[in-house]
Amino acid sequence: MQTSPISKLDKVTVLQKFIPAEAAPLIVKWIDHYQVALKITRNRNSKLGDYRHPYGKAGHRISVNHNLNCYSFLITLVHEFAHMLNWNRHKNKVKPHGLEWKQAFQEMMAPFFEMNIFPEDILLALKAYMNNPAASSCSDVKLMRVLKQYDRKQEDMVTVETLPLNAFFAMKNGRKFQKLELIRKRYRCVELSTRRMYLFNPLAEVKDLSALEQESA
Repeated sequence: MQTSPISKLDKVTVLQKFIPAEAAPLIVKWIDHYQVALKITRNRNSKLGDYRHPYGKAGHRISVNHNLNCYSFLITLVHEFAHMLNWNRHKNKVKPHGLEWKQAFQEMMAPFFEMNIFPEDILLALKAYMNNPAASSCSDVKLMRVLKQYDRKQEDMVTVETLPLNAFFAMKNGRKFQKLELIRKRYRCVELSTRRMYLFNPLAEVKDLSALEQESA
């Protein structure tokens, strides 16, 4: 989107492939008004999106993973635009996810509630989350659980929370783990090859290895 000049209509058309159609014109308006370079990236396991403030000759830069469902994509995109607005107002004088960012996020999300674009289950979970938004929507299990219902289903993949305790599973990169107990909001899991402990989001998608023999642990 930042490689060559394209019309506003073309930008709307491109964005409508990733977010609800009604939301695209407002996002394009923000892109043009704030001179934001938006990049739609490959899947990144460590984050859904990010924001980079102006530096040198580069202006505002936002990236979002391409594989998010349209509602997750929009929420992530507005999250990053809130960072942009927060930077314009306060530069680096405030915390990245402090009160000022929360207010910016609530302010920028408000128009999309008025568009009636969210299904009822997402709307209820999102409104609850927006009362006190966290650094990542992934940290709100209730919201993420609802959003995942709109993901494209992947064969042979399950969420960590659906596995029984002591079950074996593999990440997409092939690393194998055994699920242990729930600690607060995450599951403690041991990596089979290193015996190191890791905490997993309950909604992390993994491959069930129920056929793995006990002595492999």
